[in-house]
Amino acid sequence: MFYSRVQKSFCDKPIYFLKLPKNLLKLHLKNKSLLKMLVPGLKSLLSLGIFCCLMSTGLSTNSTTKPKVVNIGALFTFNSTIGRVAKVAISAAVNDVNNDPTVLNGTKLVVEMQDSKCNAFDGIIQALQFMEKDVVAIVGPQSSVIAHVITHLANELKVPLLSYAATDPTLSSLEYPFLIQTTQSDLFQMTAIANLIDYYQWKEVIAIYLDDDFGRNGVAALADKLAERRLKIIKRSGIRPGADRSDIANLLVRLALMESRVIVLHADLSSGLLVFSVAKYLGMMSQGYVWIVTDWLSSYLDSAPHADDGFMDLIQGVVALRQHTPDSKQKRALISNWGKLVEREKIGETTRLNTYGLYAYDTVWLIAHALNAYFNNGGNISFSADPRLQISEPNNGSLHLDAMSAFDGGQILLDNIQNISFTGVTGPVQFNGERHLIKPAYDILNIVGTGFRVIGFWSNYSGLSVVSPETLYTKPPNATWSNQQLQPVIWPGGDIKIPRGWVFGNNGRQLRIGVPYRVSFHEFVTEVRSTGTVTGYCIDVFVAAVNLLPYPITYTFIPFGNGKENPSYSELVQAVVSNELDGAVGDIAIVTNRTRVADFTQPFAESGLVVLVSMKRDKSDAWAFLQPFTLTMWGITGVFFLLVGVVVWILEHRINDDFRGPPKKQLITVFWFSFSTLFFAHKEDTISTLGRVVLVIWLFVVLIIQSSYTASLTSILTVQQISTPIHGIDDLRRTDDPIGFQVGSFTENYLVEELGFSRSRLKPLGTRQAYAKALELGPHQGGVAAIIDERPYVDLFLAKQCNYTVVGSEFTKSGWGFAFPRESELAVDLSTAILKLSENGDLQRIHNKWFTRPPCSTQIDMLEANRLEFNSFSGLFLICGIACLIALAIYFITLLIQFCKHAQENEPDSSRSASSSLSTPKCSLQAFLSFVGTKDESVTGGSRKSQADASTDVHHIEI
Repeated sequence: MFYSRVQKSFCDKPIYFLKLPKNLLKLHLKNKSLLKMLVPGLKSLLSLGIFCCLMSTGLSTNSTTKPKVVNIGALFTFNSTIGRVAKVAISAAVNDVNNDPTVLNGTKLVVEMQDSKCNAFDGIIQALQFMEKDVVAIVGPQSSVIAHVITHLANELKVPLLSYAATDPTLSSLEYPFLIQTTQSDLFQMTAIANLIDYYQWKEVIAIYLDDDFGRNGVAALADKLAERRLKIIKRSGIRPGADRSDIANLLVRLALMESRVIVLHADLSSGLLVFSVAKYLGMMSQGYVWIVTDWLSSYLDSAPHADDGFMDLIQGVVALRQHTPDSKQKRALISNWGKLVEREKIGETTRLNTYGLYAYDTVWLIAHALNAYFNNGGNISFSADPRLQISEPNNGSLHLDAMSAFDGGQILLDNIQNISFTGVTGPVQFNGERHLIKPAYDILNIVGTGFRVIGFWSNYSGLSVVSPETLYTKPPNATWSNQQLQPVIWPGGDIKIPRGWVFGNNGRQLRIGVPYRVSFHEFVTEVRSTGTVTGYCIDVFVAAVNLLPYPITYTFIPFGNGKENPSYSELVQAVVSNELDGAVGDIAIVTNRTRVADFTQPFAESGLVVLVSMKRDKSDAWAFLQPFTLTMWGITGVFFLLVGVVVWILEHRINDDFRGPPKKQLITVFWFSFSTLFFAHKEDTISTLGRVVLVIWLFVVLIIQSSYTASLTSILTVQQISTPIHGIDDLRRTDDPIGFQVGSFTENYLVEELGFSRSRLKPLGTRQAYAKALELGPHQGGVAAIIDERPYVDLFLAKQCNYTVVGSEFTKSGWGFAFPRESELAVDLSTAILKLSENGDLQRIHNKWFTRPPCSTQIDMLEANRLEFNSFSGLFLICGIACLIALAIYFITLLIQFCKHAQENEPDSSRSASSSLSTPKCSLQAFLSFVGTKDESVTGGSRKSQADASTDVHHIEI
């Protein structure tokens, strides 16, 4: 007889059931008679066992007494870097849990370990065996591939899987509710790598990965994170599990021919080491290459007691990631006891602790805390048969899946696991709403010499930093670009300069650079038919920029166009987009539609659309002398002439004989004096101080007005004028006259799509001669009213054509650049080179070489005279007006005082009655006006004429 000891939740004591051998359970149909004899005995024994159990428990199946033993499983690969460490860590954690009275007090935690042997099939078999043994949870699996398979079984039987090493980012999805990743998901590791690539400003990378669920899903997460930063993986190269050296060599040879030199390696230890060995042999660990490796490498280096010198030589300059675990007292204690724990487990070789061992240790404690909460809430360990596992076979056979039973409290235990929060050797252990561990962080390592050094950290809180994440958690989050920092890196080949990250592919092919085959304006770019060479201003700029690149490139110019008319520049750019050409060099305008599909360099020449019109000489008319001033200016000037004359007359009338006399004479004097000041020909002298001040200010104003009038009239009579009614793009919008544009340029589409011109109004022109002829004919004789073209072409046209001019200002602002495919690194480097050409003056020297304009033999200064407006002289008139007002105010105040004094001196005797004195007032307005009109005899002097007369009279008397 065979017995099995099974402990059930409703029975605190073990019960012994009869267990038949497997061979007996699989009796052939011909032994049915033997089975019929055994069945009644089995039924009786089973009934007796259940009865004894019920009696010993008081006929109750809901006892809340904690069981003496709780079984958990552990599924991993014993003979692996992670597995050897995990075995020691799990055993140590179980021992520590059982020795801690605060957790599972009275219940012993027992773990049974099974070896999955790095094989998915073996892992499935071992998981099925666990399910037959009624375990409440499983630590593992170690492999993401195995996790994808057995998690469906765990979902069915309600047994939580807690994996400390399966980092596949898709395992956290809702499809696998009973799988909990107790380590950091590769989603965060790929985010850290994407941040690292963006930090060094690399645009494209190559991904080498193990071609299974673990590798494919990890690289897919990396692609998503790179896309968020407008970066991309240009090549994904999978390594089949178990690939040999020749497979790896064939893969790396193809990658060596590509442009990108940034390689991300996401594999396991065996395939990863083989990749580095072949890469070293192929020269792919030299200067210019960048290797970024996921945490499999750091786990190996942490666990290996002594790294092989030959292996370390293979990985010099590699950048690797490692899951970050903060320093703590618990972690230091585990590390200090690690040697003893390894000896106790007798794993056969010295193994050091790595981060996966720390997470395995905390996983056991996580289960213990969850079970403790489960028992404290009245939970029992019970299992039930799942009727869906009764699968019938043909011929009345059986798969015996009924040996597996579902854990009744599995969902409650799973909820406890997700809600548990404690501090372990890896730091805070707590899950967020997406079932990820909180505060993900990674160490960034640089392999140098016989070891590695930490060059920084990455955290989901603040990105890249040289400060530990624990310090950053105490500050506000700051993941801005300026806050990202890392220590200097020693790259493959011993280079300390940040690699460019790409080179031209080693495929022996020259770059195909398209150039427009122009038939006009050859100074910019064209092909010389006699020699087949390409020359021009744009070509010289490109060659000069290429010479400044820190690496050599080979290229050949391919003319684009038929040579009969200027090619379409939009089609030239499209040829670059479709990979018919590797780039385009020439006078290519950088416009919005083109930048959406291609990348352009820094502009090497400024450009913009202008309006070109014909210009003719205007003959002056009989009234040209009135043109210098506007009507407003003429009117205000005349008013001020009269105003100043009146003010001077008022100030001089009482004391100056030149401003006295009959009314008619005084009126003529005012007009004569006012306008004679225009020529400084006034004969009347000014005696009063106020009059002289006003006159001096007015004469200064007259001087300025006279000089300005003379200069403006001279310009009007001698300078050539524009006869066209078009003075800018707005005038063209208001007419229906035809407009010319250059064949092949973007001008046609811009005028139609952006400015709304009718396409029927636009006339294509291909040469300078066509420009001149169309403008000369005009809009009514088959020509055009104006030509709209880019400024460089127009300037070159005007260098030899003197009867045309540009009207208005540039109504677009753009530039010329070289076109390349999207995300082209060459475009970035050439932009830097063009900036250097501009800074050192070479760009201007190249421009002067091609566009030094000789003076036009018939050219006359074409200045458009502007009429003088009042605004230009308003300040002068304001000063003069204020001076007049102040002078009048002072004069009238003084005059009023004199009048009052004069009235008092002529006051009648006091004996006259008050009524009599009131009847003839001496201070009336009439008296004041009379006083003003009388000459002031107290003032000596007078005019020059009166003084001369007085001198004559005195002479006669003496005689």
